[in-house]
Amino acid sequence: MPTPALPCPCGLPAAYPQCCGRFHSGAQQAPTAELLMRSRFSAFALGDTAYLLRSWHPGTRPGRLDLDPGQRWERLEILATERGGMFETEGSVEFRAHYREGRHTGSLHEHSAFSREAGAWVYVGPLSPVDFD
Repeated sequence: MPTPALPCPCGLPAAYPQCCGRFHSGAQQAPTAELLMRSRFSAFALGDTAYLLRSWHPGTRPGRLDLDPGQRWERLEILATERGGMFETEGSVEFRAHYREGRHTGSLHEHSAFSREAGAWVYVGPLSPVDFD
């Protein structure tokens, strides 16, 4: 868990408690698809599988999620967003997530769909094939 003074893993300049930590704790819900995407990246970086499952659309959510303990998610780039605002019900986010696994570095490129279910943004799934570099 990051210390309160360190920037959030999602890449925004705010400290974790004021950024993605408030979503992970359940104190607030992400108001946009992009902020949900950022909070999910932070959850991957911190190993918070409960949040990842909770923020996944019930129709596409896996029964369980096992994260690779040797994989470290290090940096997120938001490449594009479409819709997904505070007053919308659907949106998409294209991103590149950079990781390290031992001495190997790589990235995951995905264009993801999001929808608002019962007032909360959830991750639906990829809109195109996921690309690992």
